[in-house]
Amino acid sequence: MLEIVPVPLLEQDRAPFAESCARLRGLQPDYPRAYAVAAVAEEGRRRWWQLAGGVRSGRVEIMYARAVDDLGVRDRAADVVAMSLIHAIVGRVVALLVLEGRAWDPGLENLWVHNDSDGGIDWAGIADTRLRVLTGDPWADRAGVSTFPCEEALTVWLAHRCSTALHAVYERLAGCTGFDADRFWGMVGEAVLGASTHVPIRSRSAVAPLVRAGGRPSARRGQALLDAMTDRGLPVRQKGVA
Repeated sequence: MLEIVPVPLLEQDRAPFAESCARLRGLQPDYPRAYAVAAVAEEGRRRWWQLAGGVRSGRVEIMYARAVDDLGVRDRAADVVAMSLIHAIVGRVVALLVLEGRAWDPGLENLWVHNDSDGGIDWAGIADTRLRVLTGDPWADRAGVSTFPCEEALTVWLAHRCSTALHAVYERLAGCTGFDADRFWGMVGEAVLGASTHVPIRSRSAVAPLVRAGGRPSARRGQALLDAMTDRGLPVRQKGVA
């Protein structure tokens, strides 16, 4: 199976990623892995798997089977697996988007997943740690980042990268569970809104400079991402998602 081998940036070029992840870890000090991701080039490979390869090799089906064994209810097991994968793909990067106006690449080939001893997802990582930032960001036009001219461009790019990973996960999940499409994409929408709502609250005690300078852009950025996903034909505003 072909894997994308992480090519680490030089240490000084990883500084934007390290800075952002430090802020994300601070959102929930008792569980610092809740929103931050790892640079997989710096991690051992035990319990790590690349999302692209894992989807092809049946990892989603394995997760579902384990969840059924643990929970005994197939619908609940399917929900747990879906929510875990959606958070890995979307929830974490949306936290960074709404907090700082930045994003890493959550694409299928770049995203890695870490399992705990029970087979559930307890962390995520990325191979290429290059951040996408906006013009005016302190790291704009420097090594280790790609600079976007405006929030619209960033959210359109992010919607595209998320959608490839989400589609691949949904197809495997639907194949083994019969998961309803509206239910899945509604959960994606809820994950975006959840991060847009809860991350600013958690950040109040240590507000990121970009959030302080820009007022309260979190809701706007979350809605912009939902708009970009909707424009791609993803029904993320289903079932009451605003």
